[in-house]
Amino acid sequence: MIDTKLPFANRRDAGRRLAAAVAGLALADPVILALPRGGVPVAYEIARRLHAPLDILIARKIGAPGHEEYGIGAVVDGAAPQLVLDEQAARASGADRAYVEREVGRQLAEIERRRSAYHVGEPVRLAGRNLILVDDGIATGGTVRVALKALASAGARSVTLAVPVAPAAILSELRKMCDRIVCIAVPEPFFAVGAHYRDFSQIEDAEVRALLEHASSGAP
Repeated sequence: MIDTKLPFANRRDAGRRLAAAVAGLALADPVILALPRGGVPVAYEIARRLHAPLDILIARKIGAPGHEEYGIGAVVDGAAPQLVLDEQAARASGADRAYVEREVGRQLAEIERRRSAYHVGEPVRLAGRNLILVDDGIATGGTVRVALKALASAGARSVTLAVPVAPAAILSELRKMCDRIVCIAVPEPFFAVGAHYRDFSQIEDAEVRALLEHASSGAP
């Protein structure tokens, strides 16, 4: 039986409990993809349990001209970076092809800077693999939606979304975007993700680097 007792002690505790559920799927040749930074400690525990490679998947928003906070799309990194664009929103905001291409280039440079900061190498090849996308929880699902849209074009054997905690309504929306969802706690009412953890302190870049290095070296 999966332990769904809340709150989780911290992200590593949530990852260990989630890993037990994911292991039950017995997926062949899996790749664990973490949404940084909060998803990395959770994903690390899954990668360790499954003896699977761990990588990060960075999504960067493309903002409207003059209103960067209004997202018209996103770029998601990977061996073949993916652009997810809301064509209607782009037209309405006046974002022409040149603007989008310029912003894509800028965000890809930022993605590369972040990958360098985390000391990770080239993205893991995803084609033909069973992908497990991991975050520390879902509130609105915005970043997860973008990531799942990008992974739909990765040529994967399957895509599994694995999170410790999320609201039922959002999970219902996301189910049509992946092959399966593993979520061990769906509390009602749902509060902010952090409300379901005793320790939800910010993850620093140094911790992300350490976990990724440990995962790649097989260190405990």
